[in-house]
Amino acid sequence: MPAPGENLRINSARLWDSLDQMAQIGPGVAGGCNRQTLTDADSEGRHLFARWCADAGLTMGVDTMGNMFATRPGTDPAALPVYMGSHLDTQPTGGRYDGVLGVLGALEVVRTMNDLGVKTRHPIVVTNWTNEEGARFAPAMLASGVFAGIHSQDYAYARRDTEGKVFGEELARIGWVGDEVVGARKMHAMLELHIEQGPILEAEGKTIGVVTHGQGLWWLEITLTGKDAHTGSTPMNMRVNAGLGMARITERVHQIAMSHQPNAVGAVGQVKVFPNSRNVIPGKVVFTVDIRSPEQAKLDAMKAEVMRAAHAVAKELGLGCEIEDVGHFDPVTFDPGLVKIVRQSAEKLGYSHMDIVSGAGHDACWINRVAPTVMVMCPCVDGLSHNEAEEISPEWAAAGTDVLLHAVLEVAEVVG
Repeated sequence: MPAPGENLRINSARLWDSLDQMAQIGPGVAGGCNRQTLTDADSEGRHLFARWCADAGLTMGVDTMGNMFATRPGTDPAALPVYMGSHLDTQPTGGRYDGVLGVLGALEVVRTMNDLGVKTRHPIVVTNWTNEEGARFAPAMLASGVFAGIHSQDYAYARRDTEGKVFGEELARIGWVGDEVVGARKMHAMLELHIEQGPILEAEGKTIGVVTHGQGLWWLEITLTGKDAHTGSTPMNMRVNAGLGMARITERVHQIAMSHQPNAVGAVGQVKVFPNSRNVIPGKVVFTVDIRSPEQAKLDAMKAEVMRAAHAVAKELGLGCEIEDVGHFDPVTFDPGLVKIVRQSAEKLGYSHMDIVSGAGHDACWINRVAPTVMVMCPCVDGLSHNEAEEISPEWAAAGTDVLLHAVLEVAEVVG
């Protein structure tokens, strides 16, 4: 079979319908999704995905972290598979497309290949990675991290959510503990389609983002300990106010990120205040600092400065201060050869495109450690993500999946 031409496109209506059907599982309260990892909704979404894969003639494998691998055979039994996919879990107030487009877009690639009778030398595998979001069980990208050897399975199984439920027990409860050893699979390459989750592509009027790098990240959980006291009867100079300490550190995080511009961001995200009463000075605050940069030197410098600032604020206010690393990955450089193929695929199809750095973490960032990896991005309206109002157009979804199709066919080697 000759190389696929620019007229080869996926079935846009079928892809959009699949996205809509998946969004009915774990619906949010405002049009998005609440399909958090290892919930009953997650299990239901997995079953729907597995049924669709079976209908497409794929063979399903599941490893002991619950990662799902649906395989379309190639013509060469010795050739390593080409992987594509993302994740089906969502934030508590998540959108319909974050992660899901990457999984169902990959499935649509296979469906299109089936429609046209396209064969490839390399097998093709559609993947759903467990707990990419990290919303329920920190850290994010947990199962792909175990696959890549970043975390041990024992570490992952012991993660707890805010209710004290344990990852390993919840995975067993929903019935998705597979029998494959995590990380035993070998990859020829992996390609991940994703919405941008930022405003750059839309602002620049570009349809495709060719992802060359991914930002590195540190999540630091800071615990400040002071003294609970009555807000009305405790003199100002006698307070040991953990909430004040958090406020000052929040400001310092912003200042530190601004001092490292360009290509650096930072903010305080999750906050837990104790006792969280309107007339009690907080005696304890636990909060997370999220700092990111695609430049290793800036990332390292920001982490050191945040830690120094936190300890200095705590000392000034008489607070106890503990800092724990709860998430980290170094900046990522995606495979230049695959980046070139994605860029050429966009050009062949006539889609406007630009090189882009991923601002968010993705499973591809970990898999990049063990196999050549690349990402394809499409715009999202106003750059909004991790929000039920997250929105993309059918045309953007189709364009990103078209590019994924052509790039995968190039990498997997179409045969006549």
